[in-house]
Amino acid sequence: MKIGIVGAGGRLGAALMREYQDKFDVSSFNHAQLDLSNLDDLREKLNATNLDVLINAAAFTNVDLCETERDRAFLINGEAPGVLAKICREKGAKLIHFSTDYVFDGEKREPYTEEDKANPISVYGQSKLAGEKNVLATVEEADGFPGTATPSPTDSPVPRHLVVRVSWVFGPDRPSFIDAIIKRAREERQVDAIADKFSTPTYTRDIAEMLPRFFTGVAVAGTGGPGPRTTAGHGSGIPTGITDPGYSVGDYGGILHFANAGECTWQEYAQWALDCCHEAGLPLKAKTVGARKLKNIADWIARRPVYSVLSTARYTQLTGTPPRAWRDAVADYITRFYSKK
Repeated sequence: MKIGIVGAGGRLGAALMREYQDKFDVSSFNHAQLDLSNLDDLREKLNATNLDVLINAAAFTNVDLCETERDRAFLINGEAPGVLAKICREKGAKLIHFSTDYVFDGEKREPYTEEDKANPISVYGQSKLAGEKNVLATVEEADGFPGTATPSPTDSPVPRHLVVRVSWVFGPDRPSFIDAIIKRAREERQVDAIADKFSTPTYTRDIAEMLPRFFTGVAVAGTGGPGPRTTAGHGSGIPTGITDPGYSVGDYGGILHFANAGECTWQEYAQWALDCCHEAGLPLKAKTVGARKLKNIADWIARRPVYSVLSTARYTQLTGTPPRAWRDAVADYITRFYSKK
């Protein structure tokens, strides 16, 4: 199976490379090799690459900078994913595009499902939503089906492009919130974090392990057995066509939420990280994490959703396996990458 990874030098892309390089035929592109803001270069390089699945893990993710560089944000996060989707459609390949919990406004107080209306409150969120729509519109243009539908077995198969929304992504390849907290706790006795903003951490290792479930099927026909079967029906949230003969989880397209299980504030997230470090015997000056309020963060330019927990019920229904708890994922990360230092 031929896998392409765009954004291979980033936090998520590097994790995907590490997981897949010995299992698949992988073509990888970091920012220097493939700049999403150069659409002509994008077309030239990817048109020359044989692909069964293309994973887009690249984005303009500086939330505050997006506010002042709106055109760049919409080019990279909005327009470029649509170009990738069209290239994949022409190749008969499947695009897996990563998006964000920031497409929601945060007004809800229970986990957001794939059916909830997106209403971003920042340029970053708006540009990412534009990218989602461009990716899914490409499939609709090809077969006339909504993005989450499964093509009719009587039609020529069209790969189901997939948009995976994730939240608070962390991993060893690029520093994130958790790494900044641990660094501060090593240097300072007082550490604090926001206590009134809620979402869920997502470990890059867990993303990399779950994603191949969605490789198989139409886009990579003949490369192996079908993926897990699904049970669809009224109220399941899963398109009924997904259980048609010859189709599997790998044929699923549209929007899918994935994050580790549970929810927390940044303060709870930070406190658990420090607890895990202390348990592992790592020398830290700080033991507890103080509370800050979102309204008191003066140096942010963009608005952030107060509550952006993603429901992973559909993922669990599709695969039969729920994501592991965020606390377990964080503990695993610290054991693997900090207790060895």
